[in-house]
Amino acid sequence: MLHTARSYRGMVTAPHNQAARAGLRVLEEGGNAIEAMIAAASTIAVVYPHMNALGGDNFWLISEPGRDVVGIDACGAVAGLADVDFYRAAGHQAIPSRGALAALTMGGAVSGWQEALAVSEGWGGQLPLSRLLEEASFLARDGIAVPRTLADNLAGKRAELEGAPGFADHYLAGGEALKLGQRFRQLALAATLDRLGRVGLDDFYRGDLAREITAGLERAGTPLRLADFERHQALRVKPLSVDVAGHTVYNLPPPTQGLASLILLAVYARLGVNEVEGFEFIHNLIEATKCAFRVRDRHVVDPAYMSVNPADFLTDAALDAMAASVDPANAAPWPNPSKPGDTVWLGAIDGEGRAVSFIQSIYWEFGSGVVLPNHGITWQNRGISFSLADGHHNRLEPGRRPFHTIQPALAHLSDGRVMSYGTMGGEGQPQTQAMLFARHVLCGQELQRAVTAPRWLLGRTWGAETTNLRIENRFEPAVYKALRQAGHDIEVIGDYDEIMGHAGALVRHPDSLIEGAADPRSDGQAVGW
Repeated sequence: MLHTARSYRGMVTAPHNQAARAGLRVLEEGGNAIEAMIAAASTIAVVYPHMNALGGDNFWLISEPGRDVVGIDACGAVAGLADVDFYRAAGHQAIPSRGALAALTMGGAVSGWQEALAVSEGWGGQLPLSRLLEEASFLARDGIAVPRTLADNLAGKRAELEGAPGFADHYLAGGEALKLGQRFRQLALAATLDRLGRVGLDDFYRGDLAREITAGLERAGTPLRLADFERHQALRVKPLSVDVAGHTVYNLPPPTQGLASLILLAVYARLGVNEVEGFEFIHNLIEATKCAFRVRDRHVVDPAYMSVNPADFLTDAALDAMAASVDPANAAPWPNPSKPGDTVWLGAIDGEGRAVSFIQSIYWEFGSGVVLPNHGITWQNRGISFSLADGHHNRLEPGRRPFHTIQPALAHLSDGRVMSYGTMGGEGQPQTQAMLFARHVLCGQELQRAVTAPRWLLGRTWGAETTNLRIENRFEPAVYKALRQAGHDIEVIGDYDEIMGHAGALVRHPDSLIEGAADPRSDGQAVGW
């Protein structure tokens, strides 16, 4: 079993050990938390390519002692050509979930790295970009040992993906799906990373590389063009925050579901639960989840299209009213509409106490399935969350940014600790974040135990259609009985099931001690020095 990692000089946690070690090496060479995160983020795109890629998006929360928390929104918008008429003219009543027409939004990930580096420069960060991308480039060129999650998802999703442009040539060696442990080289991606390290990250959007990428996307049949790249910029944003039992918890504003994560925790903290792992703990977190998701599903879209202020849902009055609606003994009706997702979360804290909570995604596993053969870049399908229906609150429009399930979490605790934490897993992200915080901060559970502990998921993740309450089989039998009696539609699943996501957490104490945890459901590790 994994144990809580502890160190004083810095730590990185990631759902794959090679990404964590790539970040740690940067810290050991004098890099800061942002520089370590860029090394880890580029590496995770190589070792977990089914979950994230340069053709995806990312979001950041950055904490520096004595300063306001900084948010970075690196979300790509809808292509200028991709309007409702574009899809209807092609005979579609809904946006296809895979293939070229599913690749309709910009990939903002590289711009997120670039904006974060601008913050790092203000800290005096000096490691060259080529060094930060070095580990990722090496592993792409030398080859990775295919992890189980990649092999399993490739086997399970092959039928719906192998027709996407570039997918078979990239992921099916000689027509066969990659197998567990097989050496997987991504030479074109290595060359792309080398080029970015040499020329700079802006080349991805406004340089020769951008022109090559857009030519490849156009040949593949996507609506993305060079103008979409040239107008894209990552945004530096003010995070949302809420008081939870005296602690300040931060998350990203729309278009992410960060608002739902904050509502969930703040409502739960009002319900007076004093136990952990029993019926009361699980039931009240589930019912708080429903409160949060009702707000999210009704209101959260591109903030430019929202008619409400997200902060209005975080007032004491609004949260008190939601908490009062929770029945302590009975489950509220469910489901509401659900949203899938596929993601990686990573965290880093350096010796100066600067902390990063970071999340990167291509939406569904393998995204659109489109892979650019000359550059090794898999493109996301985040834009399929838009509707083609007239009058829909999330109707497809050029330049509009998609709703994001992904959102990193960070907290400043009342005793001076700083906590960076998060997970992948679509609908499960706010729920797992709440479980980690409630277990570790509100109930005092040891950090690694809080990550390892059995979890549940209300709704959908990993492209699954199930929307009931799935719960791991490590709770006491009486808990399942009580949940059913309360009206929860539960399905008991495996002991460490990957659908529960890959979570992680780092906590820095006032005396500089850093504690870290990784998820046994992943290939991850928390490493410090």
